[in-house]
Amino acid sequence: MKAKPPVQPADLKATILDRADKERVKFLRLQFTDILGVVKNVEVPDGQFSEALDGRIMFDGSSIEGFVRIEESDMYLKPDLSTFQVFPWADPSGARVGRIICDIANPDQTPFAGCPRTTLKRVMRMAADRGFTMMAGPEAEFFLFQRRDGKPTTVTHDAAGYFDLAPVDLGEDVRREIVLALEQMGFHVEAAHHEVAPGQHEIDFRYDGVLATADNVSTFRFVVKNVALRNELHATFMPKPVFGLNGSGMHTHQSLFRGANNAFDAGDGRWQLSETCLYYIGGLLRHAKGFCAITNPLVNSYKRLVPGYEAPTAIAWSEKNRSPLVRVPAARGLSTRIELRMPDPSCNPYLALAVMLRAGLDGIDKRLDPGPPVNKNIYKMSHRERRHLRIDDLPASLDDALDELEKDEIVRDTLGEHIFQHFLEAKREEWHHYARHVSPWEMDRYLGVY
Repeated sequence: MKAKPPVQPADLKATILDRADKERVKFLRLQFTDILGVVKNVEVPDGQFSEALDGRIMFDGSSIEGFVRIEESDMYLKPDLSTFQVFPWADPSGARVGRIICDIANPDQTPFAGCPRTTLKRVMRMAADRGFTMMAGPEAEFFLFQRRDGKPTTVTHDAAGYFDLAPVDLGEDVRREIVLALEQMGFHVEAAHHEVAPGQHEIDFRYDGVLATADNVSTFRFVVKNVALRNELHATFMPKPVFGLNGSGMHTHQSLFRGANNAFDAGDGRWQLSETCLYYIGGLLRHAKGFCAITNPLVNSYKRLVPGYEAPTAIAWSEKNRSPLVRVPAARGLSTRIELRMPDPSCNPYLALAVMLRAGLDGIDKRLDPGPPVNKNIYKMSHRERRHLRIDDLPASLDDALDELEKDEIVRDTLGEHIFQHFLEAKREEWHHYARHVSPWEMDRYLGVY
């Protein structure tokens, strides 16, 4: 039986225009992501759809954080036609809005060095040169809070816990609405449930190729926030919005494939894990400090990465428990994978997946041995035990993480000089602004004593 020829761009363009006409799509969002992970878009009406799909729409790049100077402002939006979807909601007139994800190009049509999606594609090519494709599946947690006078609060609308049901979990209906919206946008949702903290939720969608996964994370965050708002709630992917409660992580399952074969599976090998898998883990452990500022990019991220709240702080791996940085789930065969537990859902998914993949590839290139798994609960180990096992810690603050980022040549090379310099500058400014701020905690602690 002959394989079907690949769909050509002209055919795909015609399919998109036909679908847009049938589904009464009146506006098209040309979506892209800035260096800090914020989704941006240029919206065009239906009369401009053909020109937009041909990549002939320009925008002012100097207005976007970390893109270009004002004298270099003209940028092109190059759509990935395979990402076209229609949002499941309509405006009061019944008109629908479509969405297509774009790469950014310079005026001469060359790829823009500050485009995070292009950065991920570059690392994907590095993996392909070694015979690998990366599969990834994130678990992005979020909180649902009440709104008051049009503004978000930190008041939850339920008092439920892990896996609780209605009537305790009042977010159940909203979660279902989110799942339905995601499915209408092409997601394969595998599970949805209440998380540990009141108001905290998780929706898991099927693993996919790494680029599709990054696109899905951006879409997921947008859909969750929009459905919440339509229910007069506020959804946040802030890592630690409430003191004393568990924060929100984005545990990222990942594996490498050679064709149809899982390169992490070893059948009857040690721990049934291949050398490729173990070296990949070694690369993640070696560069975890260096890419922490990318996977955990906020001042607030480091309020989550503290002992006692299930978030990992120790640079180690395990095949059994969840206290180390890297865990290997029990499944084997085609499902063999590793889980990196440090990222949080505020990260730029393109840059986060790019640095994870590059770190793993560096481990494979240099045959970095991760050492034996640590199957004891690291949280309960003494300082002496941790040092004996050579278990290091993640950075304790964004400031420390940026110092480690500057020292890691592999991560710097992955990002490229444009993104590296602009990201570092923006995050240093964020840290310095935070460091100058006088918090209510300081006033309560010191004002009446000193």
